[in-house]
Amino acid sequence: MLTIERQEVILTLLKEKEIVTVHQICDVTGASESTIRRDLTELENKQLIKRVHGGASLLKKKREEPTLLEKTTQHQHEKELIAKRAALYVEDGDSIYLDAGTSTLQMIPHLAGKSIVVVTNGIPHVQLLIEYGIETYVIAGKAKKGTAALIGTKAVEAIREYRFDKCFLGINGIHASQGFTTPDPEEAEVKQTALRQSQSCYVLADPAKFGEVSFANVANIEQATIITTEGVSADQQEKIAKLTTLEVISL
Repeated sequence: MLTIERQEVILTLLKEKEIVTVHQICDVTGASESTIRRDLTELENKQLIKRVHGGASLLKKKREEPTLLEKTTQHQHEKELIAKRAALYVEDGDSIYLDAGTSTLQMIPHLAGKSIVVVTNGIPHVQLLIEYGIETYVIAGKAKKGTAALIGTKAVEAIREYRFDKCFLGINGIHASQGFTTPDPEEAEVKQTALRQSQSCYVLADPAKFGEVSFANVANIEQATIITTEGVSADQQEKIAKLTTLEVISL
């Protein structure tokens, strides 16, 4: 089977299953693992697929964004580990920005007892922060359907009034050359503003976010420390670790 034929087969399999393993592709094509891995690397370089641990998956559409409910049910164990580790970076006396999103939401129980001030644009975050007795400021803005994030001009203006020791951001796409991206330009601007107002920035991301590129740019890879878990492909880890601090938590 010619290279172009194998790669067409791979793309067809991905359209049917969304995620396929190297072994599955070998079984269908009759090619060796080394040959299939080269094919996957070539397809990823063409931004047709993304590599995942042991195989490949289709890239999401640039404007595709899961709802808060969908996010809550996905990668729960990974998000809990990431949130717990991220909370260790918060020290007494810090003023921090907590971005909307499920990973940052899971940080809140681990912040209990710390003498800190939190600013957030996450509507679900507010009640939980209050329950844990954490001093909280909520920015103004438009409530975004689906993700319950406060966004828009008012949100950006509100964030500009603050200065943060640290900010903790959720993200939809992480790519070595394309940087951090998210589907919504308004939400991207909120994240950009929080990052600019912070001394240091941490991006919380499960392995599924790596290799994805969404519609709106947030920042370059170099601008934030990334906290994730095992499951990111070795190739992506190597590329990103050359550009910024990448903390990978064992499962």
